[in-house]
Formats: sequence, C-alpha cells, structure tokens
Amino acid sequence: MKTKVKKAVCIMSGGMDSTLSAYMMKQNGYEIVGVHFNYDQRTQNKELECFHKICEDLSVSEKYILDLDFFAKLGASALTDREIEVPTGGLEDGVPVTYVPFRNGIFLSMAAAIAEKEGAEVISIGVVEEDSSGYPDCRKSYIKSMQDSINLGTKDETNITIHMPLVDLKKSQIVQKAIELEVPLEFTWSCYKNNSMACGVCDSCRLRLNGFKLAGVKDPIKYA
Repeated sequence: MKTKVKKAVCIMSGGMDSTLSAYMMKQNGYEIVGVHFNYDQRTQNKELECFHKICEDLSVSEKYILDLDFFAKLGASALTDREIEVPTGGLEDGVPVTYVPFRNGIFLSMAAAIAEKEGAEVISIGVVEEDSSGYPDCRKSYIKSMQDSINLGTKDETNITIHMPLVDLKKSQIVQKAIELEVPLEFTWSCYKNNSMACGVCDSCRLRLNGFKLAGVKDPIKYA
C-alpha cells in the first residue's frame, strides 16, 4: 500500500518567522506547499525574490504565488499606502500603522482553499504573539478560532490544523532555532521600507536586529 504523503501548506512571506516555520514543517516530515502573497506591499519585489530562494533551498515543488490588489485599494496601512509613512522612531503601544486590516484572516482563508484542494492536513503560519508589534491577527486565540471556522466551512472529510510553531517564542529564540536548523537567514527579509538594503529603523528591522543581538549572532543581511 502506498504511503500517503503528509503535506503542509506554508504561508511564506520571505520573512524570518514564516521561513523558520516552513523549515520546521520540513523537519517534521511534511512535503511543503509554498504560498506567497503579492499585495502591493512596499517590499513586494524583495519578498518574492526571497520566497523563490527559500523554496529552492527547501526543494518545494508546488508553489502558489497569489496577486492581490485588494489591499492597495483598501489602503489604511503604511505597508500598502504610500501616503502613510512607515514609522522609524521605535515601537509604540497599541496597533501600529503598519497593521494591514485582517491580512492574516484573508491569507488563512486562501491557504485553506489550497489545503483542501491539495489534500494537506496542515497550514503553517509564522505568527509571533509577543513580538508581533501589537497586530491583533497574530494572537494565538484568533488563529485557533480561524482553525475552527475553516473546518466548519470545508468538506466533512477535511480536517485542517493551523500550526503556529513560533507563536510563544521571543525573536532571539527564533534566531537561535533558525541557526539550529541551518535556515539560510541571508535569504530572509524583514524590512518594511526598502527592497535593496534594510533600513534598520522600522519596527520590523528593530525587532529583528534586537533578536540577533540577544542571540549573540550577527545578522547576515545588509543594513543602511
């Protein structure tokens, strides 16, 4: 009897967190189905480049690259609206202007459709609750509720688990785990502003740099 291949649909932005999540799924014996979203974010080209490099390193054969113009039309976020400046003054309390309204909910819904079509039992997403800059769609309770909704809205024989292996980790622990798994961190991108050289001062760069600092490791990407 032919053994059924375990598949994991991995939402992969090209960032450090989602990349590590995908490598963890690979380590756990899953065949990776890579899913990437182009939503007219400022660093769209760089993120897509990183996604392709990571998929090549992971030997991903099935890739979905989905183009969404919805978020640009919606605006309301510094990542998709060029009239809203990306903050560079450090982390602030509350939900920042880099929050993209309900982004993870939309991404997970589309990933669920792919998972059902591919016969995948897992969706992987690299949300981090503590270091999420106040994004409400990175909360563990929210992701669990999405899992329940997905299974209610799919075929009876479909049973999808959303894995969020990093949700309780600090950024320094993510760096350490990535190094342990030999994740090519030089292929990942976190900057909200730039495509060529990371700015080093946006919220995402600050979180990343602090994580490397606390882990006692040098970040392999270049900063302005």
